[in-house]
Amino acid sequence: MATDTLKSTTGATGAPGGLRRLLLDNGALTALIVLVIALSALSGDFLTTDNLLNIGVQAAVTAILAFGVTFVIVSAGIDLSVGSVAALSGTVLAWSATQHGVPVVLAVLLSLATGVVAGLVNGFLIAYGKLPPFIATLAMLSVGRGLALVISQGSPIAFPNSVSHLGDTLGGWLPVPVLVMVVMGLIATLVLNRTYIGRSMYAIGGNEEAARLSGLRVSKQKLAIYALSGLFAAIAGIVLASRLSSAQPQAANGYELDAIAAVVIGGASLAGGTGKASGTLIGALILAVLRNGLNLLSVSAFWQQVVIGVVIALAVLLDTVRRKAGATPVTTGGAPGGKGKQAATYTLAAVVTVAVVGATSFLHSGSSSTTTPRMGLSLSTLNNPFFVQIRAGAQAEAKKLGVHLTVTDAQNDASQQANQLQNFTSSSLGAIIVNPVDSDAASNSVKAADKAKIPVIAVDRGVNKADVDALVASDNVAGGELAAKTIAEKLGGKGKVVILQGQAGTSAARERAAGFAQGLKAYPGIQVVAQQPADFDRTKGLDVMSNLLQAHPDVQGVIAANDEMALGAIKALGSKAGTSVQVVGFDGTPDGLTAVKGGTLYASVAQQPTQLGRIAVDNALQAVQGKKVESTVKVPVKVVTKDNVAGFSG
Repeated sequence: MATDTLKSTTGATGAPGGLRRLLLDNGALTALIVLVIALSALSGDFLTTDNLLNIGVQAAVTAILAFGVTFVIVSAGIDLSVGSVAALSGTVLAWSATQHGVPVVLAVLLSLATGVVAGLVNGFLIAYGKLPPFIATLAMLSVGRGLALVISQGSPIAFPNSVSHLGDTLGGWLPVPVLVMVVMGLIATLVLNRTYIGRSMYAIGGNEEAARLSGLRVSKQKLAIYALSGLFAAIAGIVLASRLSSAQPQAANGYELDAIAAVVIGGASLAGGTGKASGTLIGALILAVLRNGLNLLSVSAFWQQVVIGVVIALAVLLDTVRRKAGATPVTTGGAPGGKGKQAATYTLAAVVTVAVVGATSFLHSGSSSTTTPRMGLSLSTLNNPFFVQIRAGAQAEAKKLGVHLTVTDAQNDASQQANQLQNFTSSSLGAIIVNPVDSDAASNSVKAADKAKIPVIAVDRGVNKADVDALVASDNVAGGELAAKTIAEKLGGKGKVVILQGQAGTSAARERAAGFAQGLKAYPGIQVVAQQPADFDRTKGLDVMSNLLQAHPDVQGVIAANDEMALGAIKALGSKAGTSVQVVGFDGTPDGLTAVKGGTLYASVAQQPTQLGRIAVDNALQAVQGKKVESTVKVPVKVVTKDNVAGFSG
């Protein structure tokens, strides 16, 4: 009987038993395996060497940020500032090295010091100022982003060539960001497992008061913990800017939430005391795999957000089930937690089965003919009616021409768009259409597509430092001049006006602002009393205009860089809109044209966005077929007022 027991024990601890235990003890790893199996079944483009390296590159920045956040969460804190600190650190490096002649080595050290200082400020406010971590780091989120915009003046800054190599590959196949991610993961593991400060993190997170009573200098340890988080954020910012070949003041916007999600998915508890670097890496990979797979499967950009949220919740739920199963007390005649672990195993098996069956079914129903031309369209944002109309025009033309078109939403994030363009390139699409978040930041991704011999068509905005087969756009500068001329003539050549600018750092905002300034030079009687960004957003247009009216109640005109901000300004103006105050917008969106008809919006510089989308698809198909396309296709802009709006088709 003893022999039987020994055999049983040996069998349980053998290779199959070890694998089962590994999966049971790592819910995040199980979720990652399930995702890989399902996506491999759904897409033949997923499980390739190029795409797997592509996923590693996309996970790198989030993982590096998350390693730093792991230190904070293990110690029962939170750091919401890491995204902004990353953007600020990258901006400091580019600003000091390229605009002020600081040696690159010193500029890198200055960038790293920026991250450490931001972390120390967070730590001081929390440890000595007794601010809740949520509030202290939320304040730093705003300060960091604001300083990045102040230093850069809202425009991207070219990155030093020597540092930009961090975005390249070693030996033509190993991406440097992946290497940096691995190195930072090893450092994080060493800090957590082999250092005094690492043990302090677990002690503080487990019971801060007990740690203090045992002689641990908790306040000083918190300073060091948040400084480490700031340092990792700075490194992530440098890697991100290297990938984009420019420091973007709006970079890493919202990445703090991805970083926190990666840590929690990886098995850490927000209550503190648990967490490990390997789990965090798996969490970051889950997010990257999910986004990559959804792009490859042509899932709607809107549904992608829903799917990502559901999978994050599912991954954490499975990990919670696993933890509870492991905590089941010893039962008579059974192993500790045996029934609970068995239930967890059945749950995971059910998930795998459903995923594989669903994947196979979806694969058959969603497959398209291999002879159908496949294209990808990456839009800067779908949170704006203008770009929704570009998508509508492109989709209508694609349907008409028998083209399979995948549309993605970059959410005004240049790095997210870089990931989407890399996914398109890995999928070996026939052509790529890109509406850049930023003209400089898109260059590396377009170069990669060119290298893969995939035609690229730019729509609405051009791509700098890279060759595209065609640019389909209206002239933003000329449109800005028309808007300035329209408001000036309506006011009789004199009066006070306010300018609502677009999202700082975007090419459209810069070009339209340049057009406004150029157009107003011919009217010295027009006084610009205020210029403020409202991020192309109607709500922000309302808020900014409401604030400006407090200081300038006698304003007579408003120029907005898009119709959404103009409509927000009209709401703030109330009965003044269209009577004592004239408002001119930009884009010619349906809501904007309705306001023109109603008389509250005096005019809109219409760009005919559906035409932009239609012509872009036409040119992309011609490029796929090997036909010659014009390098620049200009879609005319038109000032639409109440007099001609009825005859404007859009």
